Parts: sequence; C-alpha cells; structure tokens
Amino acid sequence: MMAALNNVHIFLGPEFGKKIEAINAIKTKFPDAEESVFYAGETNISSITEALLNISLFADRKIITIKNACQIKKKEDIELLVSCLKNMEKTTCLILLSEEFKLNAALEEACKSANRRIFYEMFESEKNEWVRQFFLNEGYKIDKDCITAILELVENNTDALRRECSRLIAFLPKDKPEDQVINKDVIEQLLSHNREESAFTLFSRITQGDLSRALESMSVMLASKESASGILAGLTWCFRKLNDYLSLLEAGNENNNFELKKIGLSSPKARDDYSIAARRYNTESVETCLNLTAEYEVLLRSPVSIMENILMDRYILSIIKTANK
Repeated sequence: MMAALNNVHIFLGPEFGKKIEAINAIKTKFPDAEESVFYAGETNISSITEALLNISLFADRKIITIKNACQIKKKEDIELLVSCLKNMEKTTCLILLSEEFKLNAALEEACKSANRRIFYEMFESEKNEWVRQFFLNEGYKIDKDCITAILELVENNTDALRRECSRLIAFLPKDKPEDQVINKDVIEQLLSHNREESAFTLFSRITQGDLSRALESMSVMLASKESASGILAGLTWCFRKLNDYLSLLEAGNENNNFELKKIGLSSPKARDDYSIAARRYNTESVETCLNLTAEYEVLLRSPVSIMENILMDRYILSIIKTANK
C-alpha cells in the first residue's frame, strides 16, 4: 500500500458551492499554477497521467482536476493512476471531484484523510438562513415566503444560490426605504423573467415532452456560446440522476427525504421535475438516452459533422421520441 499524499485532494458530495471554496483555498497555496481540467469517462487515463507527470514549460506549479472521478472504475485505469501518483512532483496538485460519496478504495487510500472531504447539501434551516443573510449583507430584508420561493426555483447548492441571488439583487431597486421588505411576488417575477437557460431547464422540458420549448432552450444556449459538449455533459448528469430516482421508486422510497437528499433531490422543484420525468422514462429508456447522448458527443467531435445546431436539434428529437409509449 502506498503512503497517502499531501498533494492529492478528494472532494465528494453534491454541494458544489462549498467545493469551489475548497478548491479556491488550494489555489491560494499554489499561486500562478498551471491549471488543467479533465472529465473521467471522456478523457482516457493515460492522457491524464501524462499531464500529471509532464514538466510544465510555463509554470513552476500545476493543479490537475479530474471531474466525475467516480467514473474511474477499470482496474487497469486505477492501477495506472495510483502508480503515477507515486512519481508526481510535489509542486503538482491533483483534485478528484465527484457528486458521489465515495471513490475507488485505492484512490481514496492515496489521499490523506485530512484531504478527503464530503460536501453534503445544506439542511432546510441552513438554506433559509444562508439566503436571508446573503440579502441582508446586501442591505435587503426578505420575508419567509420570499426565501421559500427562491429555494423552490433554484438548484440546491450554494453556488447556484449565490449566482441567482446576485442576479436578483442586480434588478432590485437601489433607492429602497430602510424598512422595506422584499416579498415573494417581486422575487417570482424576477426569477421568471431573468432565469438563464441551462441543461437543467432543458432536461425539464425534454422530460415533459415539450418539443418546441426544448428546441427553443437549446437554441438560446447555443446562441449564447454555451458549449454543445457541455450541454450534453449536463444532460448526462440529469439522466444518471433520473436512473437513481427510478431505483428509489422501485424500492418504494420516492417519499423518503433522506434517500432523496442522498441523490441530490432536496428542493420541491427538483422532486417535481424528476417525478414527471419518471412517468415518461423507465430504466430501459434512460439507458437509451445515455447511449444517444454519448453517440451525439462523438458526432460533435467528428470533422465531417453537420452544423452543430442541426445536430443538436436532431438529438432533442431523438431523446423525446425515446420516452415510454
């Protein structure tokens, strides 16, 4: 067994905002480092280990991040990566990220226990206080109904909350009376008019069978220079989560709050989305969707691929047709 390394970090769990804070803390210890990000399952391990071992020509330090590290499952890939860590320079830092709660045991053993952290979603009381305090720090008071509206309409992590709350504050009146309290009606109006399109909103429209709005959502994202590969990666994540939700349904745990939180479904909005999705897609059709998504990812990279927007429209049509009949 190899000795655990100081320059290997493992950050797990669904709370993305706190992970970003932890990563930023590491970056302060590696100033001016060259940064590279890889996605396990998309980039082969040999390419990642090559990046880990190569000496940088442009910087004295390197930070290598592997996202979706739970996808590193093949014995030969794990052995190659672990053996590479033994020869990694002390000026190189490896960060393994996953929304799951554990990685392969060999990978976890290569990381010191102090560097292994699980970031759980906040409890309801914590989320309420987080939103209240965020607005208070900006000079705004908000009522309980207003906080509930925000939490129902925003992805359940502090990074998404920070982005959405910051966007809302930009539209709130600056010359407000000191005793003014922002209410639910104001927030719902702002959220509905200023909500950005994302893979999550697209997923909701796909699983509702809303073809026209799904195509519109895809068009808006591509027009705003959103990466088509990034959109497909987001949808892959959503369909995998749908698989987890279907497993809960099969086990009769769809109303178990603890089990729902374990797969990242805490907010009522997210649970409604996946409940609707489960009526249209079963385990077999979800697997087909995942295969289709991987197939279109390959097509996007093909040098003879047709125009991106046409290809993605075809993808949406294929995915919606895959729903249970």
